[in-house]
Formats: sequence, C-alpha cells, structure tokens
Amino acid sequence: MSDRRVTLDDLGAWLIKGNADAVDLTGRFAADPRVATWCVRPGYRVRLMLAGQPVVFWASGSRGRAPYGLWGLGRVAAAPRPGAPGEPWTLPLDLTILDESLRVRRELLRADARLAGAEVFRQPQAANPSYLTVAQFAALRDHLPAPRPGGHGPAVPG
Repeated sequence: MSDRRVTLDDLGAWLIKGNADAVDLTGRFAADPRVATWCVRPGYRVRLMLAGQPVVFWASGSRGRAPYGLWGLGRVAAAPRPGAPGEPWTLPLDLTILDESLRVRRELLRADARLAGAEVFRQPQAANPSYLTVAQFAALRDHLPAPRPGGHGPAVPG
C-alpha cells in the first residue's frame, strides 16, 4: 500500500476498486446498480471506516473494454466485518453505481492537476480500501454532473 497514512482529519472519501478486466462489472451493475458490500483488506484503514463516511467506487482495468474511472457513489453503511483468518474483511455499503452516461472516465480525472497525487493514480494496484483527501474529493465532485430538478442525477455524499 501507500507509505502515506490516512487520517480522519484529511479523509475526503474512501475509494474502493473493482477490476473490470477480471469480473464483468458492467453486466453485474446493469442487473443491479446497488452495492451492499465489498471486500477490503484488513489493516489500520478498516479500523478508521465508520458508518456515514463517503465512498466512491472506481472501476479499474487496462484492456479498454469499459470506461474505467469513477462509477459509483455512496456511504459506508456500518463498520467493516472481519473475515476468516487471513481472509478479506467485508465493508457494508450504501452505494449506487451511476448510469453509464454519468460515470467519469479516469482520463478526465487524471488530467485534473488537483487529482494528480491521488493514491488510485500513484498506486493503482494497491488493495482496497484506497482513499481521497478532502481536497481530492472536492475536485472529483467538480467532475460530476449537477443533479437535475426533481433530484435526478448523482447523489454526491458530502
């Protein structure tokens, strides 16, 4: 993982990744865009995860089969639950994958100088969870379309 320690003072959002090359995330989320749980690696970061904290879902990959980048937004629903010894923990989530037209491509986000230091770009192979600082999460939110009248559009945790 990163040598930089995450602190609650500078945590903007947790970032969880799914590899769209290894799993058919497009098909999975077309069938049901809600994400209730995701695997996270045990460590000090999971002990910082609290109900209500913002979470973003990042689709990763390298084969160009999908528009990789920010795919979903939500919140931590409850404290992570330990897995069996040596196994990942489970993170309860209240997260929804955005409609394809609202997803933000990684190329666009990578081009934003405010996001250049984001862990997801510095260490894309790092285990879940990753994170965004307060400033990085604010920059990422600038790339999301504004909600339309009637509440349609992404619900951006703040």
